[in-house]
Amino acid sequence: MLEGKLQIKKLDERATIPTYGTVDSAAADLYAVLDKEITIEPGEMVMIGTGLSMAIPRGYAGLIYARSSLGSKKGLAPANKVGVIDADYRGEVKIPLYNHSKTPQTVSPNERIAQMIITPYLKANFEETLELDETDRGTGGFGSTN
Repeated sequence: MLEGKLQIKKLDERATIPTYGTVDSAAADLYAVLDKEITIEPGEMVMIGTGLSMAIPRGYAGLIYARSSLGSKKGLAPANKVGVIDADYRGEVKIPLYNHSKTPQTVSPNERIAQMIITPYLKANFEETLELDETDRGTGGFGSTN
């Protein structure tokens, strides 16, 4: 079990260590490392570095999500929707920010651009079978449970 400490390496002296907004925040904010303010045009994606690498423990992953305020106020969110930082990755954490809005949006140096949750995961041993057990739902897909 992760006991609260996660090793972080600054790859850029301007990098900010992730912070939690409140004592009960599940996700830590990630900050942009930029030389100057940038503009992201509507429908454009820009890769923004955090200037950080980290050693996530085996059995855990870092999940990168949009910040609700950035998405609702500016229309900016990670292009890949949810990023996954694997435990064996040691490169810079980067955020591919996509502008979903109809207007150009700016991102400033050291602005909070995404949030990260460190979470355990279970690794499956996939086993092929010819039949699956029956359930009440069966093959009912999208919208089948109202």
